[in-house]
Amino acid sequence: MLKITNVSRYKGMTCMIEFEDRDTEFLNQEIVSRYNLKAGMSLPLSAWEDIKADEEYRKARERALYLLDYRDYSYVELFHKLEKNYSEDTCYRVMDKMVEMGTINDRRYAEGLARHYVEVKHFGSRRAYQEMRGKGLTGEVIKLALQVYDEDEETTWYDRLYELVEKKYLRYLEDEKGINRVKNALVRYGYSYDLIKEVLRDIGEEYGEED
Repeated sequence: MLKITNVSRYKGMTCMIEFEDRDTEFLNQEIVSRYNLKAGMSLPLSAWEDIKADEEYRKARERALYLLDYRDYSYVELFHKLEKNYSEDTCYRVMDKMVEMGTINDRRYAEGLARHYVEVKHFGSRRAYQEMRGKGLTGEVIKLALQVYDEDEETTWYDRLYELVEKKYLRYLEDEKGINRVKNALVRYGYSYDLIKEVLRDIGEEYGEED
């Protein structure tokens, strides 16, 4: 059994818990109140371990909410952030809570990332997929998010690539060396080589006629 000899306010919302024959511990006031901890109380070691687990959960939950205030995370991405400082069981417990609250939603996160990578960064589907995988999203969730762009009849991948070349690379298409540099750059953007060839051919025909 563990016997508490004193409970006192330490700093802010932190309380100091002093024991008989055991080092002093520190807990948040929320946990102290929840378990009604006070001087003279005796606790089984297992009960104290449960209290400490709740304290760790509280800290991890607050950390998760703090991180989510600044940007969205995938389930896996946030889990890895938390496991640097907290136990695996605590991380799973926090993540389950985040999903329950709706603050973690991989499908919603994937849709936002797809918009960023395709519409803002102008990445092709391959590069967008790779970047999203790097955020801890599953292939199935990513494919669902990118499917919108595969099925977009108004702005196809061809249209997106054509616009990208016109805005950023048109001036480099004056000689073979420049064309090869552009091809390599567009491959890094995540577009297929066949689509790149098609777009560059059509742009060459359109702007060549103007000369």
